[in-house]
Amino acid sequence: MTNFKGYMGKVLFVDLTKQTFSDFPWTDEDRQRTLGGKIMAADILLHHITPEMKAFDEDNWLVVTTGPLTGTGCPNTSRFNISTISPLTNIITSSNCGGDFGLSLKRAGYDAVIFSGKSENPITVHIEEDEVTFESADELWGLTTGEAQEKLLDYPGRLVIGPAGENKVLYACVFSNERTAGRGGVGAVFGDKKLKAVTARGTKLPELQNEEKLRDLNIKWTKVLQTHPLTGRQLPKLGTAGLIAPMQAHSILATKNFSAGRYDGFEKVSGEELAENHLVSNGACTTCVIRCARRVNVDGKVVKGPELETLGLLGPNILNDDMEKILKWNYELDELGMDAISCAGSVAFAMELAEKGVHDFGIHFGETDNISKMFEDIAYRRGEGAELADGSKRMSEKFGGKEYAIHAKGMELAAYEPRHAVGQGLGYATSNRGGCHLNAGYMVVVEGLGLDVDSLTPHGKAALAIMFQNLMESVSAAGSCLFTSYAVLPGFLIGKPNMLLTKIILAAFPYVGPVVNLLSHFTKVPQINIPLLPHAIAVKHATGMKSNMASFLTWGAYGWNAERIGNVILGQKAGADKLPKRLTEELQDPNNPKTKVPLETMKKVFYRARGWKDGIPTWHRLKTLGIKIDKAVYDAAVTAAKMID
Repeated sequence: MTNFKGYMGKVLFVDLTKQTFSDFPWTDEDRQRTLGGKIMAADILLHHITPEMKAFDEDNWLVVTTGPLTGTGCPNTSRFNISTISPLTNIITSSNCGGDFGLSLKRAGYDAVIFSGKSENPITVHIEEDEVTFESADELWGLTTGEAQEKLLDYPGRLVIGPAGENKVLYACVFSNERTAGRGGVGAVFGDKKLKAVTARGTKLPELQNEEKLRDLNIKWTKVLQTHPLTGRQLPKLGTAGLIAPMQAHSILATKNFSAGRYDGFEKVSGEELAENHLVSNGACTTCVIRCARRVNVDGKVVKGPELETLGLLGPNILNDDMEKILKWNYELDELGMDAISCAGSVAFAMELAEKGVHDFGIHFGETDNISKMFEDIAYRRGEGAELADGSKRMSEKFGGKEYAIHAKGMELAAYEPRHAVGQGLGYATSNRGGCHLNAGYMVVVEGLGLDVDSLTPHGKAALAIMFQNLMESVSAAGSCLFTSYAVLPGFLIGKPNMLLTKIILAAFPYVGPVVNLLSHFTKVPQINIPLLPHAIAVKHATGMKSNMASFLTWGAYGWNAERIGNVILGQKAGADKLPKRLTEELQDPNNPKTKVPLETMKKVFYRARGWKDGIPTWHRLKTLGIKIDKAVYDAAVTAAKMID
């Protein structure tokens, strides 16, 4: 139980091998240390993993966590997180989702659930108040994500996998309603455990520390989100797809397997095209006040439309300008249960291998008639599809082309081409889970997609990346959608780019590194808060826990370092923070020597500011943050990390 409000006070532990369940010990000290969500999951995994553990081991845990704001009525807080060892990267992955499962899990009385072991046969786990039941999933096995959920409509909270998860495609997803826990192959771990579905339902609600103050805050917070240039105008009007045009303008639109940053046919796959000619209505996660989701028509059925990543990576990045096909492919990938980013990245890499005469997988740039068949072949591991099912890193190790296999730590990059947004490149490389734009700190939002800070200078980028990584870590752990963090940026910086004050602030951005490092590095900074970060105030009103700007920076640093040292224990090498040579050595613009990612220059500053050596947290840094780990385990992991293979 817990003395804090906002939490349900219980964590469920489910043993799939024995088909038993019990309470997992989690104290108020643990809550104060980790907040919730992915930071909580990182801490749980850190104290469980061993150097020999792999994604498909029976002892690998699936940790599903909520945040203290989940279920409290705060805007955009229906999020939950799934963390585990990734089969794609062999390190810890975390995947966030906006479906209803997190809300339903808390209503069943739990803040989190941990799945251990493996079922011998396909299984569904039903979680209700004080009761967990195990049911054969033989009738669900083989169904798509949509078909499986149709069979489970009695349960408001649902997690399911599709054929890709059942066949252990290394980037298979888990679905809740139409929302996706998409990255790192969490669906493959579900499939390996024969866990086809999990449901949750109940009637419990979290108590609140100060309901009146939280309600007043929510009214103001909602107004900010609905009037901000990004969350109040661009996202509702165009969704994330609205970024295609500015990405083109700033030369950061991944094109032809990241060989370029601009695409002549971008308008045909833009947010404007989607809104004007294909949008049926806006959609939203439960509790969302932004409503950025797209609803489109595919074969006479209204379904979820594509996000920016799908449009970019299955559009310009494979030289396709057919919007209708992308709408169809997006739906097919969802039904099969595959991460669109990693799947599309693997497809683009296969196309370049074919173009260079290395190996012909039967798919080629600009030719799209057989893409749907390839998706099915990947999901069912048939023919050449079985090769793509393992991702671009493993394909490059087998066939060659490592210099243009576009991934970081084995995870394919999102659609932002970083040679014209070098801070984003640093984020990709240092991201704990691999080539993720969000875990990277989403630096591209200040390098052209929100603010217009010099995108080619390395100055200040390490400090800003650390601050954004830490804050976004805590925002996510609290249970909030990361899009709410857009509104932390003052609206005038975006809506009034020609104003003198805006120009002065943007010009100064690259030179505020020392101040930002002071805030990000030390755990005992002045106990300040800023009105633009309502998440911290909401946590205080919901839980009664001490929460402010300093707390959020500290929680974020804790999560980042816990996950990083966990990755080192799992075998991540000291030199793992890197990008393919295409992005660090080849100029995007042959006439501009700055158009490549100066990664090594930025990494030195990043490591020093993080308190890391060679990409590994020092023992002193872990102690300062309160991360508890056996010294002998730490020393052995660091020694192994520095050994040359």
